[in-house]
Amino acid sequence: MIRSDDAGKLVLRLGLGFIILLHGISKLSSGVSFISGLLESHGMPPALAYLVYVGEIVAPLLLILGIYSRPAAWIIIINMLVAIGLARSKDLFVISKTGGWAVELEGLMLIAALAVALIGAGRFSLGGRDNNFN
Repeated sequence: MIRSDDAGKLVLRLGLGFIILLHGISKLSSGVSFISGLLESHGMPPALAYLVYVGEIVAPLLLILGIYSRPAAWIIIINMLVAIGLARSKDLFVISKTGGWAVELEGLMLIAALAVALIGAGRFSLGGRDNNFN
């Protein structure tokens, strides 16, 4: 019998992982110069931009597979906080023309990653429900 909580964890992990992975694939093809510029404008070393590959390629792949899902989710949380802080902080208290929060995509990814960090990967993962790699 399939437990709905494990199925829900799978859906959450796969959805979050694929959405963020697409952002990472985009950065693989276009590079991280935009992020380097943002970091430099905030007085930070531009080389830190390459960490985006950890947050948008490695961590989502770990989520999708269900291996080290909690640490991967924490990496995504940090990635989203940095992204919001660098690129979207001016929109934190803005409601869009359609009535939504201006940073709702980043906010939802942040909340989903926090949920995975708190609840783990579940039974439908390579780490398995009782495995320490979950």
